[in-house]
Amino acid sequence: MKKRDFLKKTGLGAAAVAATAVNAPYVQAQSKTPIKWRLQTYAGAALAAHVVKPAIDSFNTIANGEMMIELYTADQLVPTPELFRTLQKGTIDAVQSDDDSMASPADVAVFGGYFPFATRYSLDVPVLFYQYGLADIWKEAYDEIEGVEWLSAGAWDPCHFNTVKPIRSLEDLKGLRLYTFPTAGKFLAQFGVVPVTLPYEDVEVAVQTGELDGIAWSGITEDYTVGWADVTNYFLTNNVSGAWCGSFFANTDSWAKVPAHLQELFKVCMDSSHYYRQHWYWGGEADLRVNGDKLQLTTIPDEEWATVEVAAKKFWDEVAQTSPRAARVVEIFKQYSAVMEKAGRPYRYT
Repeated sequence: MKKRDFLKKTGLGAAAVAATAVNAPYVQAQSKTPIKWRLQTYAGAALAAHVVKPAIDSFNTIANGEMMIELYTADQLVPTPELFRTLQKGTIDAVQSDDDSMASPADVAVFGGYFPFATRYSLDVPVLFYQYGLADIWKEAYDEIEGVEWLSAGAWDPCHFNTVKPIRSLEDLKGLRLYTFPTAGKFLAQFGVVPVTLPYEDVEVAVQTGELDGIAWSGITEDYTVGWADVTNYFLTNNVSGAWCGSFFANTDSWAKVPAHLQELFKVCMDSSHYYRQHWYWGGEADLRVNGDKLQLTTIPDEEWATVEVAAKKFWDEVAQTSPRAARVVEIFKQYSAVMEKAGRPYRYT
């Protein structure tokens, strides 16, 4: 064989080998069946567009065909109170909700959602979880329950009241039929509130028909976003909690089937969701109080509202008696509250 022919043939062979080497991983990756998840959120469609959809869209894009998460909104697959049981069975793969609403059997479930006066601002939630140890306690609690993995907690908006009639004193709370969360409703019942449980998407109509007098489920940002500001007239500036505490959960088997790099991607996207909500809610709460034209603001005087705060501390002590783990959580709340009060402004206004 001539030298020139040899070089030509070996050159073509090398190029073919190189092409095969470059294309092989791509062909192999594309031939794998993508992992598919179904995730249901507690939020209705309008709210989910902010509190979870951006993060799921990012995950699906970056996963690049290796995994796809289908997002379902409140009650779309199963009613919210059945979310935990359904997740545990593996009928759905993941959930975004507070522990309280999804009927979690964990002894920390009472602290999900709005636990009265445990937080004053949205940043309190991540600080409590990732600096004061609540994340370790939540993981410990869910490690004892088969079939469900607790993944991450974050903050949402404060718990205010938006109502048809104005609230200007504690007396005005008596007899009010309000859509609210289980633990918040239990606490508020001592002031005459009648907690009502309904499917999320039925709330607006229930106010219009008079079945509800209002809602104690959110801050003013959600009131405008989901349409509740269109059917109520007043917004009470006092709140019973500075931030809603919610989490992401996964079915244990579903989570185990996700490779490590996609698990890490999902964790990053959860953090992205937590960050988005921090600024979306914080900015909206202020802007809509000032510039919103649908709800008139009312306030219960500080000296009168102080009695509600005193009642909350008693409520804490009652919950602390329910289990040793609940007692540990309440102790952390007390430690954190003491530090924030001593720190003063801007951490606490005392």
